[in-house]
Order: sequence, then structure tokens, then C-alpha cells
Amino acid sequence: MTRSGRTYGAWLRTRLARRWVSVTVEGDSMRPTFNPGDRVLARRVKTTPQAGDIVVVEAPVLLGNRSTWHLPPPGPGDLDRRWLIKRVAAVGGDLVPAAAAGVLAAGEVVPPGSLLVVGDNPAHSHDSRHLGPIPVDRVIGRVVPSRRIRSDFS
Repeated sequence: MTRSGRTYGAWLRTRLARRWVSVTVEGDSMRPTFNPGDRVLARRVKTTPQAGDIVVVEAPVLLGNRSTWHLPPPGPGDLDRRWLIKRVAAVGGDLVPAAAAGVLAAGEVVPPGSLLVVGDNPAHSHDSRHLGPIPVDRVIGRVVPSRRIRSDFS
């Protein structure tokens, strides 16, 4: 490969990393939509996701018995942070649906600049019912509909 080819390859990888992220599903929280080992592609977005969207969000850091997002918002190079794949249940200004009630009670208003996320398999999901509202700036990207690569090759 020529030097210009390597330079172009590095430029292309950087450009793609700024727009897309590939995530491997861990755990059962999104079954039956996604299974452990499935890989999904998420497009980094600057707009607020809507209820029903599946998103990749930064997992909070546990400090004592409290969850917090004390680190700066994630960027394209932050591959060492923990991420969660969840479905958006409500966004800022919406009423909290019963399925997402927990830290916030059903019928309360979701604070501006935040959203509530839940897993499709609630019995196995650690989500906004336990963590509370997620700051919108902690959304990594919106999962794009696609034929995903299954862990069992089925």
C-alpha cells in the first residue's frame, strides 16, 4: 500500500468513526429484539431521539449508591467507556409512561434535555427505571434497522 493509500485509509476510518459505531450486544435486556453476541450499527446523531427509537447510550458511573455522568460527554474516540443499548420510552417534556416508572413516577414530566430508556426484556434490564433520566448528551447514536449478524449464525 502506498503512503497516500494509508493516509486515505486513516482518514476514512476517522470519518466513519465520527458517524457510525458498531456495538456488540451483551446481556439479555433487549431480547427478543437483540440477543447476546449480536452486532448492531448505530449512527451518531445530534438530534434528540424519539420515543420508540433504539439508542446506544453511555452507561453511568456508579459512585456509592448513586449513578452519575461525571465524565465529559463521550466522543468518537471514547471506546473504553461502557455503553447500553435501550429503547427510548419518553423524551423531555413527555409524561413518564407506566412501563418506565421507577425513579420517576408514572405521569411525572420527563425533565428537559433528558430521556427515559428501557430494555425490551424488563426483567433483565437495568435502565431508567433504576437510573432515572438519561442526559441527551449521553446518547452515542441511534441504532439503524438492518439485518444483524446473529451470534448463533441463524
